[in-house]
Amino acid sequence: MDGPVDDIYGQTHSRLLSLLSGTTSSILPAEGDIARAVSALTPHLQDDGVGTARTIGHLMDDIVPALNASSLSPNYYGFVTGGATPAACIADQIVSIYDQNVQVHLPKETAATVIEDRALELLSELLGLDAAGWVGRTFTTGATASNVLGLACGRDQVVQAALRKKGVSPISVANSGLVAACLEAGIREIHILTTMPHSSLGKASSVVGLGRAVVKALPMSDDQPWKFDLQRLEEELKAPGTASIVAISCGEVNTGRFATESFEEFRYIRTLCDQNNAWIHVDGAFGLFGRILDTSGEFKAIRGGCNGIELADSITGDAHKILNVVGLSSELNECLETDPLYKPYDCGFFFCRWPNVAKQVFQNSNAAYLTSAITADPDEISSPLNIGIENSRRFRALPVYATLTAYGRTLYQKMLEQQIRFARAVASYILKHPDFELLPDLPEPDEVKIRHTFVIVLFRAKDNSLNRELVGRINGTGKIYVSGTVWGGSPASRIAVSNWRVDQKRDFSIVKNVLEEVIEKWRNA
Repeated sequence: MDGPVDDIYGQTHSRLLSLLSGTTSSILPAEGDIARAVSALTPHLQDDGVGTARTIGHLMDDIVPALNASSLSPNYYGFVTGGATPAACIADQIVSIYDQNVQVHLPKETAATVIEDRALELLSELLGLDAAGWVGRTFTTGATASNVLGLACGRDQVVQAALRKKGVSPISVANSGLVAACLEAGIREIHILTTMPHSSLGKASSVVGLGRAVVKALPMSDDQPWKFDLQRLEEELKAPGTASIVAISCGEVNTGRFATESFEEFRYIRTLCDQNNAWIHVDGAFGLFGRILDTSGEFKAIRGGCNGIELADSITGDAHKILNVVGLSSELNECLETDPLYKPYDCGFFFCRWPNVAKQVFQNSNAAYLTSAITADPDEISSPLNIGIENSRRFRALPVYATLTAYGRTLYQKMLEQQIRFARAVASYILKHPDFELLPDLPEPDEVKIRHTFVIVLFRAKDNSLNRELVGRINGTGKIYVSGTVWGGSPASRIAVSNWRVDQKRDFSIVKNVLEEVIEKWRNA
């Protein structure tokens, strides 16, 4: 270690905080910055390092200019990364500095696991879930890892249910392996029944040994592929020689629409699954936090899409999307303290109603030095390594605990309402514009389309030649950033709102001006 580390750290910290507390008009790195950063990278490991001061200078002067402003700009609408605030970074720095072993419950040595469990309790309360009914809970790297946990638990449970039905002493996939357990149970396939699944569901299915091919979409129609064809679902659940995991999308990635629309619809699916020993897993990465909205009024449709998930067996959530921030927008200033907190990128969570199933799958056994991690006391906090994938990970719970403690349910509700209203303002503009088309294009009144707009606006240009270039032309302005996708076999543009800096009036004006600029330049080309 070289030089006065306190001075180096203090100066660097001040520079970083200035980035977080200010605003940026540049969403992507300036032309040439990425190339300069790549050319400045250390080409090979040296015997003698260059020291702390020079390395930090390299990071700040060469690397930082080549990073995009996805978290710093309210006008980045691509990947749903949210935004960072000064206090949030400080909270995350505490995690890095203290570097706790959070995977083993050692209550006399550190409060880390108790804090994590309390953070998960607070999170369940925010979502209107009974914490006592969801004690199989943990933090993960993100929704993909949480989906792995959900499918792994579902896989074991449906196999054991088949074995019990057959009158055979149950064995577990976790202990005996997938092939042996399925042969014993007479199962030739465990299929995953869903609608418009996120790509991470197929990846998770591959990881847990089921395969991507068993993920089967059962769309109600071509117009509404995010909803279930309930008749086909019932038929698939009854298919001989199969066991089923039903994966319900609580917020589809392209449209923001929900697979179910009411508690009654979810309860009907629950009944079908109970009759056929199927496991229900909810992928709520995009829409789960709609549960913090009011059940009536302008957000009734969104709230309806989140109702009933308490009947699921397992739930995936992302803390870095809606939960990640509360911030300093003009509409929320009066509600906030001077330094808001957030949950940084790289944080998902997993809830399971059947903790014994999770422990059966993920228990870290045969390690003498971890014997204190396994307890028979039902009131004792389970060591996280026994209900999740990793044996070691960051103390992700601390920023979650801090932000929930600081701001509570009301402020999160206000923040989400603000984001939805902005998305709906953009959707209304698209609906009325002669050159754009709001997607999905359903035969329903415009007011219904707006009521079902959550935080995603999907649209395309009506002219096919412009539509093929639309994402590039929009992002080429450097004023906003959207992501490209495909809808109905044609290119589409997607605006995903998640940053706490969103201001409805200001940012609507920016989006409108960019789209008008794109149209004008295209016409004059």
